[in-house]
Amino acid sequence: MNRELIIDAGQNGVDIALLEDKTLVELHQENLNQNVVIGDIFLSKVGKVLPGLNAAFIDVGQSKNGFLHYSDLGPQIRSVQKSARLAMEGTQPDNLNDFKLEPETLKTGKMAQTINKKFPLLVQITKEPISTKGHRLSCDLSLAGRYLVLIPFTNVVSISKKINSQEERKRLLRLTESIKPKNFGVILRTLAEGKSVQELHEDMVHLTDKWKELTRELKDAAAPKKVLSEMSKTSTLLRDMLNASFNRVLVNSKETYNEVRNYIARIAPDKESIVQLYNGRIPIFDQYDITKQVKSSFGKTVNMPSGAYLIIEHTEALHVVDVNSGHQTANDKNQEENAMKVNLEAAQEIARQMRLRDIGGIIIIDFIDVRSPENKRLISKTMTDSMQADKARHTVLPLSRFGLMQITRQRVKPEITISTDDDCPSCGGTGKIGPSIILLDEIIKNLDHLISKNHQKKITLFVHPYLEAYVKSGYPSMRMKWWWQYKQWVNVDSDETVSINEYHFYDKNGDEILMN
Repeated sequence: MNRELIIDAGQNGVDIALLEDKTLVELHQENLNQNVVIGDIFLSKVGKVLPGLNAAFIDVGQSKNGFLHYSDLGPQIRSVQKSARLAMEGTQPDNLNDFKLEPETLKTGKMAQTINKKFPLLVQITKEPISTKGHRLSCDLSLAGRYLVLIPFTNVVSISKKINSQEERKRLLRLTESIKPKNFGVILRTLAEGKSVQELHEDMVHLTDKWKELTRELKDAAAPKKVLSEMSKTSTLLRDMLNASFNRVLVNSKETYNEVRNYIARIAPDKESIVQLYNGRIPIFDQYDITKQVKSSFGKTVNMPSGAYLIIEHTEALHVVDVNSGHQTANDKNQEENAMKVNLEAAQEIARQMRLRDIGGIIIIDFIDVRSPENKRLISKTMTDSMQADKARHTVLPLSRFGLMQITRQRVKPEITISTDDDCPSCGGTGKIGPSIILLDEIIKNLDHLISKNHQKKITLFVHPYLEAYVKSGYPSMRMKWWWQYKQWVNVDSDETVSINEYHFYDKNGDEILMN
């Protein structure tokens, strides 16, 4: 699989597109004015304690207070508080070698008895604000690196479950124990598999340097104050995803290009050459077909190559996805086989949509009904397999007796919503029309269905004059390409009364061919 990261850096922010085999699978947006990202650590003020919820609102200097539940304090909260106080007084050394760990807290404790409004609290951002809620916070601090996650105030070493080899797990455990500083726990990430002690040690040194930076920032600090910043979203993505399958990182900004290249030179020197600077005149997202993919993927209706389509609806409580066969497959004789083709294609597309839109919470999918228990199991397996590449925690339940599938997916940040409608040219923008950039693709797909599957002859395409000129112009024109492909001539006619995104097909008798 070829993976590419296309980065569009503008004045207001950075848009990052992850392509897998040229298909858009993730879209990330970073606002340059955004001063808080997941992973940032703050010295905060304790606001209102909520005994009924066993939680508290925490002031981190943002417009909305963050939310901290007792379960997110972590068992080492007493050590965190003690270390923060010593660091603010300037008596806490950079390392924790001589630090005496405090007893762990009970899981069944009370928030009001554990934290005190008089003392600042060290917290880490774990979720972005969603809807009316502020940031989700945790006192269970962690510093993420490329191969390791460093956890202060514990001595536990754990290894990613995705590393299956027992020999490799023993090797990594042995190496980590030999380089781990005292009173720091370590989680070995999946990318640590096969890495040398030198590579692990370099990552460890980088993370301990970040802890020293945090300790220095705490001296004489007044809450609320950010004391440690996470990397930019671009660097974070590269840290978490960069592997042998990555073959290009393309950037349209010299400044971002230098930042990315320097970062990759540090974490993976052999990959430095994959970073390229884009200087073309065409916008970078247009050049690599990302704009068109965004327009075709973010609407309420998502079309699939077979002609089937999805309807994606969002409510306050959950997301609902309805799978529809569409007119392309309505004439197939074997109903069960046809339903399975659509369902399997839909399962893969839905998995992509969840990553792309970053849909979280509860997702209900209404697949086309199938009778065979074996087919139902195959749909569930296809969905599970298609979500293997999704890094967000998720659970896929089997199809219910009503043909519904329930999925839960980790919600870390707000869902990405992009308006795919264009301003209507006829009413000066007071109304909306479908995205014009994908109109021609829709016409071509319907034309292929009429000729290849319905065996229509002497078809006339009726469109707006602008579109007629586009289809007929150039050599070879689009109409010529249709002649070469289908061995029949498609007549193209137009009228100014037809709206710019409207089209009709007519048969040899002049009767309109309705696309159900």
